[in-house]
Amino acid sequence: MRRICVDMDEVMADLLTEHLRQYNQHFEEELTPEDLVGKGLWVAAPDDRQLQLRAFLDAEGFFEDLPVMPNAQEVLKDLSERFEIFIATSAMVVPNSLGSKYRWLRRHFSFIPPSHYVFCGDKSILRADYLIDDQPRNLLAFEGQGLLYSAPHNLMLTEFVRVNNWLDVARYFESVDPAA
Repeated sequence: MRRICVDMDEVMADLLTEHLRQYNQHFEEELTPEDLVGKGLWVAAPDDRQLQLRAFLDAEGFFEDLPVMPNAQEVLKDLSERFEIFIATSAMVVPNSLGSKYRWLRRHFSFIPPSHYVFCGDKSILRADYLIDDQPRNLLAFEGQGLLYSAPHNLMLTEFVRVNNWLDVARYFESVDPAA
């Protein structure tokens, strides 16, 4: 059975909306995703706000209640009937996120067994046929077919196979697996 690895943050879970909400509330700003096209929040925020940006992520439970990306559950459920699905998240970037990420996955994607959760730091270790990720660096290190999931920070890139949302993901896999 072919294998798909799926990133969690900004692919399955809408981290940016919550990070921006907290940033705007704390700093009394009005940054929008459109302000971040071609750059991440980390680049857009002044240097003197970097520690607070990190503190938002380090806060207990930050990752626990993130919104699910539209259609992610339905599309992954369908794909799980034809592919082996692994969730590959760079959890070691925020080590105290492990418990929150685990609980989030169990609550929203209970059809994917915990034995298929990969909490890592470096995704170059992944061995699969496909990787869906919003970070170009992860796709560059991946040996299978990478799919760049659109996020404001990567919208200027053109050298990857791009999927804009989960309906695009479904269409992509219908084209590579037409028996579905």
